[in-house]
Amino acid sequence: MKKLIFYSIFLLRISTSSAQHPDGPPKPEIVMAKLDANKDGKISKVEVKGPLKNHFQIVDLNKDGFITLEELKKAPRPPKGHKPSPPKKN
Repeated sequence: MKKLIFYSIFLLRISTSSAQHPDGPPKPEIVMAKLDANKDGKISKVEVKGPLKNHFQIVDLNKDGFITLEELKKAPRPPKGHKPSPPKKN
């Protein structure tokens, strides 16, 4: 399960970036800036996109219905050079 979350965060970080990141996925601050549409400092279920949407409840550690920057920072990261599989289609 942790590996699945890990890959989802990785894919989200790649998909929210407009440029390639040679050192891996974008930082949580970049993910937050791109997904936090109303700029309230947290990502809601309405704002979330990409593979993170499938694992929202797992990344939302305090189960308040929002993902904060701190929760993004605690999300697993893929190993360097790993190519994750594409996200599931709903």
